[in-house]
Amino acid sequence: MTSSELMIYTDGGARGNPGPAAIGVVVTKSKEETLAEHKAFIGRATNNQAEYRALIKGLELAKDYGARKIVSVMDSELVVKQMKGEYRVRNKGLQPLYQKARALEQGFDSVTYRHVKRENDKIQIADRLVNEALDEKE
Repeated sequence: MTSSELMIYTDGGARGNPGPAAIGVVVTKSKEETLAEHKAFIGRATNNQAEYRALIKGLELAKDYGARKIVSVMDSELVVKQMKGEYRVRNKGLQPLYQKARALEQGFDSVTYRHVKRENDKIQIADRLVNEALDEKE
């Protein structure tokens, strides 16, 4: 199945910061049509590293669906502003993740980043996926 434009809702979190971390991703074709949900335990990471890992997985999943245009929706203001070029990436632990996300962007015609509050319904699903992955690992 392919779709030219997809939305990816991503969340990452760590218990301890750094600590055990996980990601959650929801890929949608429209507000009503969810194509995929993904959760994964990623080992020890910071919250921001987990947010980037979630974004990377979301971009990879969107590529698998053949998307050409992406709207990436996150509750991480830091990652959104860094990906938009509004903030520099100074943290050495985030730089390789930022570079990987930038490289993945090249496979799309456009990627738009949108910051939302964590009360967003799809972000809440991504957050639930993060917590499920963490709970399953404990």
